[in-house]
Amino acid sequence: MPSQGIIFILIATFAFAFMNVLAKVLSGMHVSQIIFVRALGTFVFVFPYMLSKGISIRGNHPALLSVRAVLGLISLACFFMAIQIIPLGSAISIRYLGPIFGAFLAFIYLKERVNAWQWVSFAIAFSGVIVIKGFDLRVSTFGLVLSLVSAFFLGITFVLIRYLATREHYLTIINYFMGTSILISLFFMGLWRWPIGHEWYAVAGIGVFGLVGQVCMTRAFAAEETSVIAPFKYMEVIHAIILGLVFFGEGYSLMAIVGIALIVGGMIMNVMAKEKSNKIRRPFLRK
Repeated sequence: MPSQGIIFILIATFAFAFMNVLAKVLSGMHVSQIIFVRALGTFVFVFPYMLSKGISIRGNHPALLSVRAVLGLISLACFFMAIQIIPLGSAISIRYLGPIFGAFLAFIYLKERVNAWQWVSFAIAFSGVIVIKGFDLRVSTFGLVLSLVSAFFLGITFVLIRYLATREHYLTIINYFMGTSILISLFFMGLWRWPIGHEWYAVAGIGVFGLVGQVCMTRAFAAEETSVIAPFKYMEVIHAIILGLVFFGEGYSLMAIVGIALIVGGMIMNVMAKEKSNKIRRPFLRK
């Protein structure tokens, strides 16, 4: 029987994958409108809860919280634009390179150690991007660039979240992101349109599935060690490949699957290598 943490992470990965399916369904809408709907679905639940529990809305580091929110918004906007023009599974796989960019930045600015096996895992993951681009003609250069830019800014947000995590309540960090996404999206209202037909279901669902994913992800990491949970996070790619095939007829060649597998495998290897390195250092830190 899987642990509670693993069950939560599997629910979260499916919820996020299905949320991305709904975002792709809404490809005819401006990306800011999709972001608005996604953020509003979480904000309307998180904000009242924070007020009822007395959790700080402003936070202790408003400037850093705002920077993290804006960079996260850029990452999300690039990702939603990418899934409009390239297969869902490929876009999600490439975006998962975010931790690599985060590790590079943490290595440079936070002086965090990166061991030899992590560097090998990074090389494996990047080779997967090359394979996908070389063998999947549906992955345009523009779509690839959007996915990589999304991953890069996601990596920066990882570094900022790592810094803020011990200084701010996790809901304060989430609320800043959702609130900022809503406010900035409103500047593009002139480009919005009313949903039509089945788009209404997608509009309603994207916020709900985004919220479910956010809650279950948080519960998962609270219930289980990161080293146990993190590899299961990449199940989102498997969900995305299956859902992309079911809803959009997005099949994949063998080499495209190999490329995706290299990315996912490299990132799982990174998690395991980092955790092993941490376990080796912990006894020395205790002395």
